[in-house]
Amino acid sequence: MTDATTNPEAVGATPAASGTSTSDLALEVRHLDKDFAGTRALNDASLAIRPGTVHALLGGNGSGKSTAIKILAGVYEADAGDLRIFGRPYDLHGYVPAIAQQAGLRFVHQDLGLFLDLSIEENFALDAGYPRRGPGIDWRSLRRNVTRLLAEYELDASPTTAVGALRPSDQTMVAIARALQDQDADQELILVLDEPTARLAAAESEFLLERVHRRAEAGQTVLIVSHRLREVLAVSDDFTVYRDGRVVGELVDASPTEDELVEIMAGKAVRALRPTGDVGHAETTPVLTVKDLRGGPVRGIDLTVHRGEILGLTGLVGAGRSSVLKILFGEHSPDSGAMTLEGKPYAPRTVGDAMAAGVAMVPEDRVNEASFMDQTVTENIALATLDENWTNGFMPRGRERTAARELITEYGVKVAGPDALYSSMSGGNQQKVVLARWMQRTPRLLLLDEPTQGVDVMSRADIYDSIRRAAADGCAVIVASSDLAEIHALCDRTLVLSRGKISDEVAAGTLDVDALTSLVLREKTIPDAATEATS
Repeated sequence: MTDATTNPEAVGATPAASGTSTSDLALEVRHLDKDFAGTRALNDASLAIRPGTVHALLGGNGSGKSTAIKILAGVYEADAGDLRIFGRPYDLHGYVPAIAQQAGLRFVHQDLGLFLDLSIEENFALDAGYPRRGPGIDWRSLRRNVTRLLAEYELDASPTTAVGALRPSDQTMVAIARALQDQDADQELILVLDEPTARLAAAESEFLLERVHRRAEAGQTVLIVSHRLREVLAVSDDFTVYRDGRVVGELVDASPTEDELVEIMAGKAVRALRPTGDVGHAETTPVLTVKDLRGGPVRGIDLTVHRGEILGLTGLVGAGRSSVLKILFGEHSPDSGAMTLEGKPYAPRTVGDAMAAGVAMVPEDRVNEASFMDQTVTENIALATLDENWTNGFMPRGRERTAARELITEYGVKVAGPDALYSSMSGGNQQKVVLARWMQRTPRLLLLDEPTQGVDVMSRADIYDSIRRAAADGCAVIVASSDLAEIHALCDRTLVLSRGKISDEVAAGTLDVDALTSLVLREKTIPDAATEATS
């Protein structure tokens, strides 16, 4: 590979070097700089996108990719840099969202900006304006236009369907169709997808990206930002990798492996993302036993997790993996079944009961279920130890701040300090704070639901290390995840759920990710023991 930039660490080849002149590029950014209060976020960064391709912009937390996207959207003003879109130069001083729109950039962010209670056609009209007929709204024209767009974007839904009734991947596709609804045959647009799959399960992500890829094959230019490298590799033609605000890799018309991308992103191979091959810390002493657990989608599950063991729960959407964790944590009440925790009967009626028994849980929805975005890191960490810290009618804030500072260091949280707002951190660092909050209680049983969803590769490696350290210290861990690469890397033993029951049990090292995927996709119908007993 040839040198991509003046950065001696960069690898790959620029589009110009591979035969594409700069005038033929859909988008070109050069010499991009941006400082925040003396901190250099972008340092001579660049980005070159060929028309009709899917281009992946990659990097870890603090790499500068989010800053670059905000500059392209006109949200941030660059300190320096050159920008061309479809060959036309734009002055980055005074470059605002309206200019980005006029230039042909269309953005779909992780927060889709949809109104879930409104219909699909109303969401389209709120963006483009309602067609008028005399003094009123021309609903027939709106419905006809939206029907055409839904067919074009492979959405099997009526324009009158409420957006909230759609599956998650279809909601994202509605946001994409809405963003591109003003595109015509004579107008070139660049679709920018900022973490489009962060909120989606693996199957939903694959379904969405297959359709995005078909759009690109039809000529649509796409820039995608994502932490999910396997998904990026499946759909992308070109790759730009940022690290510490600089370009460290440009790969054009390339087919890199996941390991190669990780090595470029991190500057080294991240061993934590691979199976350790060591399950020696798992002991035979059971911490939790569950017999014939039933409730909601859970239809009779037996499981045991041992001291020092990392047990995986996986399965298709609706298989019941999250419901199992919520029952174990006292959030949901089971209909029937028996549980023991370290040999004693365990039947938590509330989350408080579970916490008192030494159980901790990191939920799937970090933003809505596990954090207060407008409070400080200290306040978020202290949530799990309020009763323990309450002293003589007041909260010792100094003690809380000291504990938070120690946990920030121990868990490698990148943040200005314990008094920084939780919302000021990246998703990966937010997740580290949630994990640290629970680990300060030294739980006997740690429940993790999609623990690295929407997290960059370096934070993922740190979180895996923390989970393994907890298990090595004797904690029993249950990981529920739709990410089968994660299950494969982390778990000593995995239970595959199908329609609320366990269909398979897999020991570490016996199956690779592809074989595990086949096992999950091949749903089995498991007889219901309770039904058989009464028949």
